[in-house]
Amino acid sequence: MATFLYRLGRWAFVRRRLVTLLWVAVLAVCGVLAAKAPAAPDDGFAMPGTEAQKAFDLMNERFPGGHADGASARLVFVAPSGQKITAEPNQQAVERTVAELAHADEVTGAVSPFKAGTVSKDGTTAYATVSYSAKAGELSKGATDALEQAAQHGRDAGLKVEVGGNALMAKPEAGGSSEMIGMALSAVVLVITFGSLVAAGLPLLTAVIGVGLGMALITGLGSTLGLSSTTSTLAMMLGLAVGIDYAVFIVSRYRAELAEGRTPQEAAGRAVGTAGSAVVFAGLTVVIALAGLSVVGIPMLAKMGMAAAGTVVIAVLVALTLVPALLGFIGRRVLPRKARKGGVQPKKENGGSRWAKFVLRRPLAVLLGGVIGLGVLAAPALDLRLGLPGDESKPTSTTQRRAYDLLSEGFGPGFNGPLTVMVDVKGTPDPKAAASEVAKTVSALPGVVSVTPPMFNKAGDTALLNAVPATGPSAEETKDLVQTIRGHAAGLKTTTGATILVSGTTAMNIDVSQKLTDALVPYLAVVVGLAVVLLLVVFRSVLVPLKAALGFLLSVAAALGAVVAVFQWGWLANLIGVEQTGPVMSMMPIFMVGVVFGLAMDYEVFLVTRIREGFVHGEQPDEAIVTGFRHNARVVTAAAFIMIAVFAGFIGMGEPMIKMMGLGLAAAVAFDAFVVRMTIVPAVLALLGRRAWWLPRWLDRLIPDIDVEGGKLQTAAPEPAPARESVGV
Repeated sequence: MATFLYRLGRWAFVRRRLVTLLWVAVLAVCGVLAAKAPAAPDDGFAMPGTEAQKAFDLMNERFPGGHADGASARLVFVAPSGQKITAEPNQQAVERTVAELAHADEVTGAVSPFKAGTVSKDGTTAYATVSYSAKAGELSKGATDALEQAAQHGRDAGLKVEVGGNALMAKPEAGGSSEMIGMALSAVVLVITFGSLVAAGLPLLTAVIGVGLGMALITGLGSTLGLSSTTSTLAMMLGLAVGIDYAVFIVSRYRAELAEGRTPQEAAGRAVGTAGSAVVFAGLTVVIALAGLSVVGIPMLAKMGMAAAGTVVIAVLVALTLVPALLGFIGRRVLPRKARKGGVQPKKENGGSRWAKFVLRRPLAVLLGGVIGLGVLAAPALDLRLGLPGDESKPTSTTQRRAYDLLSEGFGPGFNGPLTVMVDVKGTPDPKAAASEVAKTVSALPGVVSVTPPMFNKAGDTALLNAVPATGPSAEETKDLVQTIRGHAAGLKTTTGATILVSGTTAMNIDVSQKLTDALVPYLAVVVGLAVVLLLVVFRSVLVPLKAALGFLLSVAAALGAVVAVFQWGWLANLIGVEQTGPVMSMMPIFMVGVVFGLAMDYEVFLVTRIREGFVHGEQPDEAIVTGFRHNARVVTAAAFIMIAVFAGFIGMGEPMIKMMGLGLAAAVAFDAFVVRMTIVPAVLALLGRRAWWLPRWLDRLIPDIDVEGGKLQTAAPEPAPARESVGV
């Protein structure tokens, strides 16, 4: 492989104008097609195989036109201090507000609390539910403006009015200030790392081109493949991350080859042949991790993973072709001015080699310190509770959180997460009696505050009833209650002939959390197993891939421990603006595994391939470790700092789930890059010595020799290349 990539790098360097023009043309064509492509449909959040999803699908079938998947708003009205909401002036203000909304855009229903009976026992609080035809995040501006104006009119009448539900949920948009801040921080780190504006700008430029092409393809193929706007979020984040990383390693190796006295053309070929081989296999590990999201069983996650994997493939192709082509224009200007004037730079000590020598002097102590430290940080993860935080986790500055608190005070916390019980009475001898028996059984269960009378569809074969729990949506007691109701389904089926299904937002969140929890181990097995096999081929070693996988699990566990400590236990929560503790987002473990595994294996491949390269070329094991760190530690550190800065920028966002993702990903990258790859890895390699590269003879014969270290390039004479274009100087 190294020989093929070497030829590719030299060809791209020489044919730089052609290569650059081709990439620009492809980007332009895809951009035009994306602009003309029809809008992609919303992919929703389906959970095939769960009871809540089955009930949801049956609800849409049996109650046509009911817009079960439409957005909803809950207007909470509180009377002025010392007054009742049922007082005539207050009641009239509530009625006017609800009537105003009933005629607003996209509203399918708005019922007065005095008709629906949604007034608190003490008469101070009432709420009205407003239903919409459009989905959450897709409401028109006119609809959301009407909702906010109606609430303000209620306030003008002297009432306290807050809006809960998902109607005001903003539609997530890719790009924005976070990415711009990340790019700016990346530029600063790269300038410090390379000491050259030209060298720092090249990875940023190629990363933007790769991400732009990926986004254009996702948009252009959106309607065909069902890729919505949410699909591109992960693709943009990872495409930018790996795009910068891969270009940085190619450029760094190119600079090293120039410093050893090679011509720019030869340096480009060798950079792509060696560092490019690492890029290919690092990219494959990321693709494996992202494509592995398909095993989770959530269509939206599978689409996000495949779209992001495609963007990573583009980043690899950009690094192997466009980067050496642009190096052809830059030539030796990629080096700092002093280096260009001074000619060949002799090898010297740097921070990476000094750190490697420190680890080599006391490898056992360093290894134990790193493992014990990560183990302590991972301890809180043993208390991990998963869920999908709702309005209760939002800042008190939001109207959704204030509405949640007012409902909890007036009606109890369970009113914020009622359970929808669907009773399928089709084929039963007495449908009404069957539905009444279900309602009676559910209302008698411990933890149920109230149950609404059954509401039948027009065909009379399906009934809905709402059960209000005594506890909030994310409480463990509510989860137990859902399981209890489902546990009575078999008995009710026997006695009444009716089929019972529990759904609603709360039940759906519980099912999502359970399905993601059940999928975590199979997902880890698939991703880690395939990656170990791939690294076995790359490093031709049994122990190095196992060490890489175990180190990754340590860093992820430590990052989850940090998330639990902050968001579930409340440690340092005020410092980052977390106002309410609760369960960890159910997607967090799988999402963190997929994203961090890819980045972690990037650092592993880039660092350890350079160590193995030194070993294969005749250095002693300890010397190879020092060589690898002297050449690549600085660049790996820079790449890690870039990722940490980008992820940490999300901690300042107002949305708690975004805060959680930012903290978790930033912590995971920090632990993996600096504790695992930069500390534990050299300590383990030092303790193992030559045994680190042990491979059984029978396995050595089976594994293809892909020459990822570029050993064949050491003896191969430089190939002549067409000199049709002058080299940049």
